[in-house]
Amino acid sequence: MTENQEQAALIEWAELIQGRYPELALLHAVPNGGIRDGRTAAILKRTGVKPGVPDICLPVPRGDHHGLYIELKRRKGGALSANQRIWLNALTEQGHMAVCCKGADEAIRTIERYLKCK
Repeated sequence: MTENQEQAALIEWAELIQGRYPELALLHAVPNGGIRDGRTAAILKRTGVKPGVPDICLPVPRGDHHGLYIELKRRKGGALSANQRIWLNALTEQGHMAVCCKGADEAIRTIERYLKCK
């Protein structure tokens, strides 16, 4: 599966299980990746899009964390860029749980563990 397919599977799961975890209504994707023409890329940069921001955000506090950020990669292949590492570390330093997950299944397990924290 591609990274986009993994992310679509994750979002589909979140919509299906939202009755169990109402907080998942706040789960959202950050449209940072993808190939764009120069004009669109310039507009996005000017309006605040930054390289390395994680793919998924769940702005719900749990335990000692202010929210959860997930950089989603496909199960096989896909590596963190330097900018992605910087963002994950910076978000962690600011009190968020910020992780890289390989595939939708790992992301689902991570979200479920996160939401079960008190």
